[in-house]
Amino acid sequence: MKAGSTSLRFRLLAGTLVWVAATVGVAGWMLQSMFEQQLSRQFDNELSMHLAQLAGHLETDAAGNPVLARTLSDPRLERPYSGLYWQVERMASDNGDTIVLRSRSLWDAKLQVPGDRLADGERHTHRVTGPDGEALRMLEQVMQPAENPDQGWRLIVAADERLLSEPIERFRTLLIGALALLAGGLMLAAAFQVVAGLRPLKRLRDELSLLRDGRRTTLSEDHPSEIQPLVDELNAVLSRNADFVARARHQAGNLAHAVKTPLTVMANAAAEADDPFAELVRNQVVAARQQIDRHLALARVAAAAQDKGLRCQVAPVMDGLIRVMQRVHPERRFTFTPDETARELLFRGEAQDLQEMLGNLLDNAGKWARSEIRIAISADAEQLHLAIDDDGPGIPDDQRAALLQRGQRGDEKVAGSGLGLAIVSELAGLYDGELVLGQSPLGGLCARLSLPRG
Repeated sequence: MKAGSTSLRFRLLAGTLVWVAATVGVAGWMLQSMFEQQLSRQFDNELSMHLAQLAGHLETDAAGNPVLARTLSDPRLERPYSGLYWQVERMASDNGDTIVLRSRSLWDAKLQVPGDRLADGERHTHRVTGPDGEALRMLEQVMQPAENPDQGWRLIVAADERLLSEPIERFRTLLIGALALLAGGLMLAAAFQVVAGLRPLKRLRDELSLLRDGRRTTLSEDHPSEIQPLVDELNAVLSRNADFVARARHQAGNLAHAVKTPLTVMANAAAEADDPFAELVRNQVVAARQQIDRHLALARVAAAAQDKGLRCQVAPVMDGLIRVMQRVHPERRFTFTPDETARELLFRGEAQDLQEMLGNLLDNAGKWARSEIRIAISADAEQLHLAIDDDGPGIPDDQRAALLQRGQRGDEKVAGSGLGLAIVSELAGLYDGELVLGQSPLGGLCARLSLPRG
């Protein structure tokens, strides 16, 4: 895996798992909130029911004191410290409340309530401490008898908040367990789906690996319908490239076999004589062999240029060529100092083709430079650009175009490789690039080679 890249399986799994966790978490929070709200409303409604029942059962005796006509229906009110209580207080004119009635569940204790003032029929809710030290939710209301409006009664009912919190806690525990089981099942299902869904891509990768190693020539035709169009396109490209390479090799082989044998016979015959005619024959045989090598190189490059998957790094190739040129031309100084970004630039083609083109240009610059050759590399979105400047005599403007034409090699021929500036231009053209000759800032020739960027 390249640095900075992320597995498709990891991204799919991470996205699915985060979504499942977030969805289950939000659903759990909503269920918990709705249950708490519903239980809280039910708790308050129960207090209101007890308060209404208490008010309905209160009567006034002959002395004007409140009495309970009949007991309230909830049996917890008869069990001491059960957590459910009621209390009735007489509201005196001096604001001193006196307890006159209370539930049996309070036993001998009393509820301590805030000293707020309520209008007739008005209700208030408070949190108070119960007889056993527990937290209570209390609901109170003031009643004023019609026969004695100056004498009010404060009616109080209270319930232990644990009656509300304990069911909520039990529900929360059950809910967390159920949602965790649901989330685990969904995550396992998502993981299985991702693994099963990406399995065809793994199979395609394995087939491409076999294809790269030369152990098969095409991809299989039984992929899923979503991938099969891609496979068909790849097979079409592979078939086209194979046909192109086969034709190029066939033509190059035909040329080599058709010409090299007669040339060998002519060279052997000319070697037996030592006259001007034999020398002429030997020279022509050498020229013909150079032409064969040239056309074979063009055929090979044409085939390589069709392979869009070829890549090579430019800076290492240039470094190696400069070391060679410094031995061939020790009196010349070659300067190549790219930055880190430039050293990472790639050429979309074969390294051997890049070596032939750059080697010819560097050797040409070393041959004609007085003392210095400078090499620079840059790139845009589509192409990389290599500029080779020398401080030699340069080439007049009216001769530059002719040197790039086929057959116009002259003194620019590079010894040992058989490639001139015209051949470099042709090789660059096969890669959809170009070679441009211009005036160098050093005073000599500037050869600017543009090639496709990898």
